[in-house]
Amino acid sequence: MINKLDISGSNYKIEENFKKYASKKIGKLDKYLPRGSKKDVVAKVVVTEVKRDKGNKYEISVAMEIPGGKVLSAKDECSNLYAGIDIVEAKLTGQIRRYKLEQTPHLKKEKKGLSRFFRKK
Repeated sequence: MINKLDISGSNYKIEENFKKYASKKIGKLDKYLPRGSKKDVVAKVVVTEVKRDKGNKYEISVAMEIPGGKVLSAKDECSNLYAGIDIVEAKLTGQIRRYKLEQTPHLKKEKKGLSRFFRKK
């Protein structure tokens, strides 16, 4: 779990149930990070209520600071807070996996293993 998780609201009062749900969903994203950078991850969740003509919407933005100066961020606008957190979690999962591919040398896309022995000549 991400230890440093800040959940705040702008023009919206955050409920305890939402805090638990968001910390559960966003907090478990550290399992996709490389081992060396799991401890020092800082995540910030901001919920903003946007008043529209046809009903209120919520803008959810999450920023994760990973050691080494990398910041991963995702943003979504949804009418349901819980669905918005799920969408933002999916976006961040993809970004973390791309980050891990860049950082871990043995996971590079260019695999030169046995393919050089089985080439057609």
